[in-house]
Amino acid sequence: MENLPQDQLNLKRPQERMAKPAILIVDDREENLLALERLLEQTGAVVVKARNGYDALKACLHHEFALALLDVNMPEMDGYELAELMRGERIHSTVPIIFVTAAYRQEVEIFKGYSAGAVDYLVKPLQAEILLNKVKVFLDIYRQKQEINQLNTALAARADELAAANRELDAFNLAVSHDLRSPAINIANFCRIISEKHAASLDEKGRKYLWIIQEESLRMDKLINTLLGFSRLSRQEMVHQEVDLSALARSISHELQLHDPGRRAEFIIAEHLSCRGDQDLLKVALSNLLGNAWKYSAKEALAKIEFGAVNGDNPAPTFYVRDNGVGFNRNYAGKLFKIFQRLHSTADFEGHGVGLVTVERIIQRHGGKIWAESEEGDGATFFFTLK
Repeated sequence: MENLPQDQLNLKRPQERMAKPAILIVDDREENLLALERLLEQTGAVVVKARNGYDALKACLHHEFALALLDVNMPEMDGYELAELMRGERIHSTVPIIFVTAAYRQEVEIFKGYSAGAVDYLVKPLQAEILLNKVKVFLDIYRQKQEINQLNTALAARADELAAANRELDAFNLAVSHDLRSPAINIANFCRIISEKHAASLDEKGRKYLWIIQEESLRMDKLINTLLGFSRLSRQEMVHQEVDLSALARSISHELQLHDPGRRAEFIIAEHLSCRGDQDLLKVALSNLLGNAWKYSAKEALAKIEFGAVNGDNPAPTFYVRDNGVGFNRNYAGKLFKIFQRLHSTADFEGHGVGLVTVERIIQRHGGKIWAESEEGDGATFFFTLK
């Protein structure tokens, strides 16, 4: 057995993981230990020897074992007792144990061994090739478990980093909300006060400049508010439930018509379209898609906006929002879902270039994807799937 410093015998957990997997072999006969050691060294593992159960338990204080080979018949503490004591320690509770015995005993003894944690029995004299093959299997399993543990540790560390980054982002958002929005609102308010109380002292050009400043300040406030909403949306906790998409679309269409009752528009909304997802997030996505259809069909004498679904080759439906508006050049479709990218000027259509990015993020969080098809002057259709 390895010499173990007495001041380390009270350790309850290994100080560090060994670079190589370790195998514990326990036998009260030195010749058996030496033979097993020479054989098992071929596996590349560290072999730790013990002449009895007490020495084996001491070794367990300093090593994490990939496998244990225990002689059944030993004085003072037999292999079964040792196995049960090892099972009592959390770090060794899942160590595979192979019992080595001179001959199979009665069935009750075999069941006793398996209940103590044995994965196999080997009968002396040992067949070297059989033993090596069995040991290599358990060493491979151990290495795979170690790799998984390392990956889990790395993932946990990454999760902590992301959580810290999100906390910093939340703090930044608060700062942005206060330090940028407040000045923008103040500028707009002062412009309004000047316009109301001192307009007579300004010429026409001055009043125009003042109006531009006020409008741009309000536009900045809207943009900041939109970006803050987008940031919060990316981290909002999802609540999955059955969502009636048809009902959502109808509600959104009514809101659009109420805001602009003078427009002639026809909404065609398919019935009984539903999915499982977060209702609040999906409402934001549909509001952006239907709102875009409403906006880009504003110049049509009769706007036609449709919400429906097709199955295609997939068992899950592919939803779509279609309009008969201005459309866009399909060669630039890749820019649609990039933040601040717009295919039409703000002079023609208002917007910040954030809406479709928001939609894509929501669809991705639901395990789906979104794409668009269009021709200039021939409307646009946005397709999306949900997992």
